[in-house]
Amino acid sequence: MIRPRTAALHRYRFRSDWLVAAPPDAVYALLARAEEYPSWWPQVREVRPLDERSGTARFRSLLPYDLVITARERRRDPAGRVLEIAMSGDLCGWARWTVTARGAGSRVRFEQEVRVSKPLMRRLAIPGRPVFRANHAWMMRCGRRGLRARLAASEGGPDGRPGI
Repeated sequence: MIRPRTAALHRYRFRSDWLVAAPPDAVYALLARAEEYPSWWPQVREVRPLDERSGTARFRSLLPYDLVITARERRRDPAGRVLEIAMSGDLCGWARWTVTARGAGSRVRFEQEVRVSKPLMRRLAIPGRPVFRANHAWMMRCGRRGLRARLAASEGGPDGRPGI
């Protein structure tokens, strides 16, 4: 039997807010194309569609292991600019992108609630928790940089700099 306190060690909640200098619809459109994430987010190593609403993804950040999930679309709302998936595999739970206008650009909010099911991470729950959280934070910083660069390149000229 898993005690409630022990079970809590395997659960994580994350929230990241990114500001980007691109229109919300352009940001949403890029985030909606999950199969392109590996081209701009280095820690997203692979995304493979299974059908119109689901796929698999493989992640690897600073730590020497991969996380593999199956994602199933729960919400795709272009008018509200919300994307949400349910996850199973090494992480079980959900993740959501919400894009809103912020001045001339956008605020991108990433929220995630997951339970770790990868055996190695479960065994290292107590000593590894701060490291796992730091690893996730680094991955999100890299994602923010990659998203900004990809959006700037798509709006700019051949050098990838935003047009004037």
